[in-house]
Amino acid sequence: MRYDDQQARWKLPRCAAIWSMKMLFAAAGSAHAAESTMPAGRHEEAPLSANNPIKSGTLYLELVVNELPTGHVIPVRYREGVYEAYSRDLAAVSVRTGSAPDELVDLSRLGGVQMEYDSIGQRLKLTVPPDWLPQQSVGQGRLYDRTPAAVSFGMLFNYDVYAAAPTLGPSSASAWAEQRLFDRWGTVVNNGVYRRDAGAAGGSTSHRYLRYDTFWRYSDQDRMLSYTAGDLITGALSWSSVVRLGGVSVERDFTVRPDIVTYPLPQFSGQAAVPTAVDLFINGSKTTSGQVNPGPFTLNDVPFINGAGEASVVTTDALGRQVATTVQFYVANTLLQKGLSDYSLAVGAVRRGYGMQAFSYGKFAASGTARYGLTDFLTVDGHVEGGERFALGGLGFDLGVGLFGVFNVAASQSRLGCSSGQQYALGYSYSSQHFSVALQRVLRTAGYGDLSVYDLPSNVTYGLVRQSTQATGALNLGAIGGTLGAGYFDVRGAHGSRTRIVNLSHSRPILGRATLYASVNRTIGNQGIAAQAQLILPLGNQGTVTTGFARDENRRWSERVQYSRNVPSDGGFGWNLAYAGGGSHYQQADATWRNRYFQAQGGAYGSRAGQSYTRWAEVQGSIVMMDGRVLPANRVDDAFVLVSTQGQRDIPVRYENQLVGTTDRSGHLLVPWAPSFYAAKYEIDPLGLPGNMQVPVVERRVAVRNRSGALVTFPIEKIVSARIMLVDGAGTPLKVGARVVHEESNQTSLVGWNGETYFANLSALNHLRVTTTDGRECRAAFPVDRDAAEISRVGPLVCSE
Repeated sequence: MRYDDQQARWKLPRCAAIWSMKMLFAAAGSAHAAESTMPAGRHEEAPLSANNPIKSGTLYLELVVNELPTGHVIPVRYREGVYEAYSRDLAAVSVRTGSAPDELVDLSRLGGVQMEYDSIGQRLKLTVPPDWLPQQSVGQGRLYDRTPAAVSFGMLFNYDVYAAAPTLGPSSASAWAEQRLFDRWGTVVNNGVYRRDAGAAGGSTSHRYLRYDTFWRYSDQDRMLSYTAGDLITGALSWSSVVRLGGVSVERDFTVRPDIVTYPLPQFSGQAAVPTAVDLFINGSKTTSGQVNPGPFTLNDVPFINGAGEASVVTTDALGRQVATTVQFYVANTLLQKGLSDYSLAVGAVRRGYGMQAFSYGKFAASGTARYGLTDFLTVDGHVEGGERFALGGLGFDLGVGLFGVFNVAASQSRLGCSSGQQYALGYSYSSQHFSVALQRVLRTAGYGDLSVYDLPSNVTYGLVRQSTQATGALNLGAIGGTLGAGYFDVRGAHGSRTRIVNLSHSRPILGRATLYASVNRTIGNQGIAAQAQLILPLGNQGTVTTGFARDENRRWSERVQYSRNVPSDGGFGWNLAYAGGGSHYQQADATWRNRYFQAQGGAYGSRAGQSYTRWAEVQGSIVMMDGRVLPANRVDDAFVLVSTQGQRDIPVRYENQLVGTTDRSGHLLVPWAPSFYAAKYEIDPLGLPGNMQVPVVERRVAVRNRSGALVTFPIEKIVSARIMLVDGAGTPLKVGARVVHEESNQTSLVGWNGETYFANLSALNHLRVTTTDGRECRAAFPVDRDAAEISRVGPLVCSE
């Protein structure tokens, strides 16, 4: 038993509290009987009986609040049927008294509190309103943990070489290439295409290299910012346009933090009167489970959902009693969480003739966007653009209307030279398991312009679309009825042209795994209707057959059939055969081969009617330079990881528990499709290593920066070790328990059965000092082959006195 000065209460273990009770009753010699009547609804039994006839005393009891043991043993004063405890002790377990900390409180007078004295367990059970107890959170509230992204110095060369030779016309060859240089300071990227055309008019051959983009980019995970210098694309909103600039930009980049959910997710809360198991079901599927103590709780592990749905919170107490609460919700991923901001700012020169000219830049321009979550259901948008005699500004709102979807509205004003104009945008979207709908309407006045038309030559009369209306919807008819979709598109050009298209589509599963798809398109104002129907039939793991027919607006029909077999994900062979009837009798055949170093494709296509066929071939892949090695691999679109086992070959490597290959003769394996900023698990299997190898780490979680690579090293240490058999001068093994010291490393070991001992980290020449069980000393020396592939066996080795 001890007294805690800070808590100002006695703390005893449970057995000590029972012992104190016995001593108290033994010391109490009162001859008066205790009152047997207790306040109704407050406590059920008194600690008094005919054998313990006392009227007052101090009990040391463990507090149990709403069936949850608290571990707090407090002094409880009993006086003629009244239980009193200090207010500070009750406040420590969330029992509200409204009294001073050192004041004794009559437990029978606390409103909303029920009390029961457990004489056998020496516990005081209190039942309080659940909202008195501390708030609890179940789950982390995020799908991924934050992991700092790694990057190692290296270079990457992506390539895609394509050649085509038609029976009629000139042949051509092109080579697309991308170069990357990356380290902790960011990534430098350049890409472009070289094209060669042979047999053109006059029999000449043309050569040309066309540069696409050159830029430097750096991402700051802590601030969630990305910086770019060079060729870039400006940020935009749903009601603004994007342009290409040559300049600099800074932007909020949430992709560097996959652990952050940018849009508001619903929170599901409740109260538990006793210790309870909690389950969360979203649209009938169980998504979260946990245990909560008595009191209010909030479920944070809500899955990444979008649209309307139904959530059920089911609580189960220790007796198996369940309470289910069902609520409706709507989640819109177009909104921002309250207080969250998103923005971008870019300045530079407008890029001209992209894809046609390598180095052509025009007027200076600036563009900026900003979004802010004013509340969880209201997001404010802003957009500005500027340039030479040009200015544009706009403001928009995205408003979530409860369970009824999201409205968006925006208005902007521009001035270009002497012309000015306005743009107005209005939209609505709703989605659920059963149906979805999206409406968007944009109106522009004649003088409105943005950066997309700011730098056009004076002889070009291109203008922005004057009006556009888009309405799309989908209806889920279930597994039997499939999905029905519809769309309406109405576009009015700047010079009075108008295009209106109506689309209907339907898809449904049939025959088990097969899918039937049909669509009809009608351009209003034209007489013809375009339609098509397809049956997609998977053939197990062997491939897919697609057959169907199509009708164009000129009422020409054609039948189609195609068989394709995809290349297995771990490499192999795949092919594709296709035929289309009608007037062209189109035919196609190609094959694909992929291994861990590259992908090669080739085939032919053409029309039997015109006897015109084109033969083609393509090879694509990448070359990585890192860790002093030059390694070929499949094309790296985003990021990659180079696994190193420090020269050990044929070591199996797994990515997220899936075998992806074995290390080559240099001890490397390249994983070319690592998702950037995602902390993936990489592990090696060391079972095939020799016995003298030690692997301290076999598993690592690594995230990689985008457009970069990371070297993931698994240290494999070689241990020079030996099993040594020690004998005395007569050749008898030393007795068990003798103490052995390796003098070079000062390691200590013991002699085991048959006089054997073991040492690691040995030198080329080693000396042992042995103290036998009877106190005598002897010495021995032996050499070891440090290049041996296995544990050396030494002996019998004579230990001389």
